[in-house]
Amino acid sequence: MNNKKIINYKIEDSIAIITLNRSPSNAFTIQFLDEILNSLTKASKDTSVKVVILESNIAKTFCAGLDLNILIDKSSMEIREFLNRLYIDLWDVQYNMGKPIIAAVNGAARGGGMTLAISCDMIIASDNASFGYPEINLGLLPAIHFNHLPRIVGRYNAFELLFSGRTFYPDEAVKLGLINKQVSNSNFLEEVYKTANIFSKKSPTAIRLGRAAFMRTNDLDYRRGVANAVEDFCNAAVTDDAQEGLKAFLEKRKPAWEEKN
Repeated sequence: MNNKKIINYKIEDSIAIITLNRSPSNAFTIQFLDEILNSLTKASKDTSVKVVILESNIAKTFCAGLDLNILIDKSSMEIREFLNRLYIDLWDVQYNMGKPIIAAVNGAARGGGMTLAISCDMIIASDNASFGYPEINLGLLPAIHFNHLPRIVGRYNAFELLFSGRTFYPDEAVKLGLINKQVSNSNFLEEVYKTANIFSKKSPTAIRLGRAAFMRTNDLDYRRGVANAVEDFCNAAVTDDAQEGLKAFLEKRKPAWEEKN
């Protein structure tokens, strides 16, 4: 029996470090997402923790998004159970975190992995990082990203990224304002911890109150849009085209999209 932890959690110098460790790609299952949520909640409630870092222990991967088995031949209700965790529960725990959280992206972030990264307060990426919203390539909708990406990178940039499904890299992500900075691989962790230490020296009360005010000002519209995102994703995921796209991806072939008159 494999007892390898899929989440590693430790505290160093008032910094909680949550490390994703589900081989081969940190793809979300319900169990894995529950453990991520539990770790975030633990860090939020621990008064000794002043900053949180979310990172990956999987080479060249931050998070690949959803484990496709969650979607294949599943009912809308089964898919909704997972999305409620990814869209609603993740937003709730991040909204109430009470301390800064940094996504340290040292590899590929795709789909739901982008959701996880963008839920954090800052994103620092290494030269190894890459980003993308490939849902459209599978016949799915990147519905949750309709809510926040246009506000981050602008309407037209968001549309192109979401509906092309292309991969892009840290230099472009910095220019778009999607991430804070790109750091060389050799200095990556040093820069992440340096940034975390800046926040850890501030007044915990000022950070908690200030972050709460910041979240109220910037993110309430996102929360209101979550219900629509869940509905839109579920409606798309159970279509014949989506099921064909998912199976084609797993079988490493081109999808045979159904032609409509």
